[in-house]
Amino acid sequence: MKILAVDYGDSHTGLACCDRTETLASPLGIIHEKNFNICVEKVAAASVEYEVGLIVVGNPINMNGSYGPRSEKCCLFAELLRNFVEVPVVMWDERSTTVTAHNMMNEVNKRGKKRKEVIDAVAAAIILESYLNFRHNNPDADPTIQ
Repeated sequence: MKILAVDYGDSHTGLACCDRTETLASPLGIIHEKNFNICVEKVAAASVEYEVGLIVVGNPINMNGSYGPRSEKCCLFAELLRNFVEVPVVMWDERSTTVTAHNMMNEVNKRGKKRKEVIDAVAAAIILESYLNFRHNNPDADPTIQ
């Protein structure tokens, strides 16, 4: 099944998708949208365009495990998204994914404007890889586990 991952941000929302075999997570790009509701609609449109069967929204849980304002906003994003799509929408812990994405960009020496244009999509791919690893290591688990 193809799965879409979303790294929601106030200005830039990264998207990534995997192949039907759930083997390869690839960054798709960035939605440049500051309007919350329009961003939800654009992600819903992307889910139809890429024919996904599941959407994973990154949940920026605090390092101590608590849920702060960013997490609440991402949960609201997922809740609204569910009204626009016919596929399950799940939340997935995204702690440290942006830091990991920055480290990956450092390794390939991608800097400046080029880095800014891809960082959120790379973070979405990291979220998706984490979710796919969970699915592969827990084949009997509910695929919509949060």
